[in-house]
Amino acid sequence: MDRFDRIFELNRIFQSARYPVSRQRLEEELECSRATVKRLIEEMRLYLNAPVVYDRKRNGYHYDAAEGEMYQLPGLWFNASELQALLTVQQLLAEIQPGLLESHLQPLRRKIDQLLSRQPGQVEPVSRHIRLLRAAARPAGPYLTQLASALAARHRVSLKYYNRGSDKVTEREVSPQRLTLYRDNWYLDAWCHMREGLRTFALDAISDVRDSDQAAIELPGEQLDAHFSEAYGIFSGSTSHQAILRFTRHRARWVAKESWHPRQQSRWLEDGRYELVLPYAHTAELIMDLMRYGADVEVVSPPELRAEIADRLRQAVAQYEADQSESDD
Repeated sequence: MDRFDRIFELNRIFQSARYPVSRQRLEEELECSRATVKRLIEEMRLYLNAPVVYDRKRNGYHYDAAEGEMYQLPGLWFNASELQALLTVQQLLAEIQPGLLESHLQPLRRKIDQLLSRQPGQVEPVSRHIRLLRAAARPAGPYLTQLASALAARHRVSLKYYNRGSDKVTEREVSPQRLTLYRDNWYLDAWCHMREGLRTFALDAISDVRDSDQAAIELPGEQLDAHFSEAYGIFSGSTSHQAILRFTRHRARWVAKESWHPRQQSRWLEDGRYELVLPYAHTAELIMDLMRYGADVEVVSPPELRAEIADRLRQAVAQYEADQSESDD
């Protein structure tokens, strides 16, 4: 946590605690040293007028009873993840087409607007001064509401699905498990009864959905997390490979701050390059992400991934050389 997040968390601890909180507990929850805790408390007292008092008898800190319940941090005191979540949901709700959920979503929209405009000292909602740019987003299609209803009712659906890789349309009966928003696009995680396994379907590639009276197979959340979060990318599955990537000193300034996967491993090399190790099951999405770095990344292993990237780069060079020779003629 950075200083901002620690002050935010300290305020939350004091507001929720029924008894004085020991300095040792504050050190553990804030993940910092004794000196840092003392400095944060002093800063809150001096600069934020926080009513923090020390109870010698109970050897702990708390908000003064007379002022603590009314105290609010000045300014906009959402942490980064909360602010991003509120703004993202606000934008998504604004984009949902009117339908069966309209009466349920309208109160939620109003609540988010209130949260974003209630901060002390604000003249107007902060959302007017923040942009959320969506890149390469595809339309979700007309079946988002129907699939959400099937999830809530826990029944199966039959769908027609276009596989872009094979350029074929297949009919599937599936038990919906989750709807996932990933990189600004919607996906359905489901148990496919034809394949007898978990599969992920892009909503924009679904051309028809028909409800079924049959109850859906419901898998435990732990099993879904293990399957969809184990390997790299949206189309995950059981991890079968590990990619070792090395980024140039220049590109490392950005990549070292990025989170590619919950189980990634990383280290700085002596020459200033940055090494990233990722688990993956399928190469398609990983190759697309690596190709955008061009000469700034080297695939060290496995050999088959290295060879595939090298082949893609040769094809790209050949295309540009062919265009150049045509222009010379």
